[in-house]
Amino acid sequence: MSSFPDLPDAPAAPRPIDAEALRRMVRADQWAALRRSVRSSVQINMLLSLVTAVIAWESGMALPGLAWLALSLGVNTARLVLLQLPVRQDGSAWRSVDGLLRLQVAGACLSGCVWALVAWLSAGFTAPQTLFYLVVLCGICAGSVTYGIAYAAQPIAFTAPPLLTGAACLAAIGGLERRALAACVLLYLAALVRAAWQSEVAFRMGSRTKNEATALAGQLAFRATHDSLTGLLNRDGFTQAMARRLAEPQPSAPCLLMLDLDGFKAVNDAFGHQTGDRVLREVAQRLRSALAGRDALAGRWGGDEFVVLYTPQGEGDAAQAVAESLIRTIPSATREPRTRLGLSIGAVSAQGADVTQLLAQADEALYAAKRAGPGRFHLFDAQLRERMRRRRDMERDLGPAIEAGHLQVWYQPILDAGAGRLHSLEGLLRWEHPGHGWIGPAEVIFTAASTGLAEPLMRFILEAVCRAAGALDAAGLPPWPIAVNVSPREMSQLAVDRLILSSLARHGLDGKRLRVEITEEVALDTDAAQAKLAALSAAGVVIAVDDFGVGYSSLALVRNRHVGQVKIDRSFIAGLASSPDNRVLVQAILQLGRALQIEVVAEGVESREELDELGRLGCALVQGYHLARPAPLAQVLAGLETAGLLPERAARSPA
Repeated sequence: MSSFPDLPDAPAAPRPIDAEALRRMVRADQWAALRRSVRSSVQINMLLSLVTAVIAWESGMALPGLAWLALSLGVNTARLVLLQLPVRQDGSAWRSVDGLLRLQVAGACLSGCVWALVAWLSAGFTAPQTLFYLVVLCGICAGSVTYGIAYAAQPIAFTAPPLLTGAACLAAIGGLERRALAACVLLYLAALVRAAWQSEVAFRMGSRTKNEATALAGQLAFRATHDSLTGLLNRDGFTQAMARRLAEPQPSAPCLLMLDLDGFKAVNDAFGHQTGDRVLREVAQRLRSALAGRDALAGRWGGDEFVVLYTPQGEGDAAQAVAESLIRTIPSATREPRTRLGLSIGAVSAQGADVTQLLAQADEALYAAKRAGPGRFHLFDAQLRERMRRRRDMERDLGPAIEAGHLQVWYQPILDAGAGRLHSLEGLLRWEHPGHGWIGPAEVIFTAASTGLAEPLMRFILEAVCRAAGALDAAGLPPWPIAVNVSPREMSQLAVDRLILSSLARHGLDGKRLRVEITEEVALDTDAAQAKLAALSAAGVVIAVDDFGVGYSSLALVRNRHVGQVKIDRSFIAGLASSPDNRVLVQAILQLGRALQIEVVAEGVESREELDELGRLGCALVQGYHLARPAPLAQVLAGLETAGLLPERAARSPA
């Protein structure tokens, strides 16, 4: 049960059509078809009436013929007038569809009675013009059945009076021929009645099928465009409705909001999916209540994301005002204790952009809002537009750049400060984009992951690192290990072990020449991750944990039997000389490393003071801009040679 009974209910899907509703729909179709048929048949009726009157005039029945013609035209005119009466739903029986159908039957019967008076014009079908009159009567009766397929009572009411009158007159005249003709007229009437009923049955069946299919199509269309849980528009439905709305003239530029619930995952995990579903329904109700009075579209974009499109009508409808109102309202959409929802909102003004662009811009604004913290609002601006352009260009150009070898791997030394020598190197990806300059590895890796280029990118990096290791060997330098970084997504989605080991084998390198640095966010306790680490460790590859100390499972990571090195996160090194807390933490990590026989590297050393303090704490392995910046391999070796950190043979055999 909802905790907000005062809020409007979600729009329900169209219900299956019931028998009474279906009957009314069939009757409405019959009325519509009958109106069309009467308009056509009355015109023919009037024309034949005129011809019949002319024949009566020629046969010496001028005044009776004119009187009959006037009566026929009057009745048919009244029938046309009755067609103009609108259907009313106010309970008036004779103005309902059934009532109007009965009126038309009465009119048809009256018109048929007028045609029955042809017996008077033909002296009981004894005049020389009898054949003409009978042919006209049979023809107009057959025509009424042909035109009146939707409602059998109407043609039957028209045909019965003239044909029964004709049969009676013929039988009364006597004689075998006339009585046989009377029997044929009755048989003809019976055939017309049967045909009329069969036509109506077929019409009703077709109408029933059509209306059932229409109702079913309405249900399917609703389900295809609406979210079954919340009743809001789903992604496809919202996109279609948004496209239609943007195509219409608007008094001002519509505003698109993209909303994401903060803390919903915690509610779902703590209380289960049923509670999560109830919260989503109540959030949808809150949205409807907050947007009441605005001509707004609201949809569930997926998961715990919602979208809203509305046209501002005044200052109170500004995007920020509406967003702040929603941010205040939505958190109360859960009754669970110790939980509270938040709401992050990205907004964009729908001015001169298509649906796809606007949704992408709103998503970018939402991402910016979430980066700023929970419960924030961000409007899409020029800075975000430039960020989107940069990312779009990167996504477009990364694949060709990998294929053409335009990316580079630079190297940063890791020094053994105590021994005064190079310990190892770390390979760092660099990309000089023709339009955006140098792009860091984090952006390149994210772009590769979002465009399906993660594996080609890793192959490129491994090939570059292995070639660098081969260059060191060719220069007669020690077999320094080179580290490569592996992101959480790469570790979980790629066959990292196969890629690394195949690259080493292809270049004839020992596994000890490579180190794999993984971030703490990588879950190493899964069977898949353990199998990859085991394969790498068995080949001699050292596993290093990067950014150690800031993740959620640091101690669990260092207990892993495959881990041989940890790198203290740079946030603990910054200002180390003046931060007692950081010194305590660094010292604790160093002691942990010694106890577990794991190498400890301090990265991010930016000053002499930090380096000296690390020396006093007993940290020998260091890395940072104070020591050496990342650069191409030749420049790194030249710098190390200048600093006297290379063996003498390296000077004689430069890489």
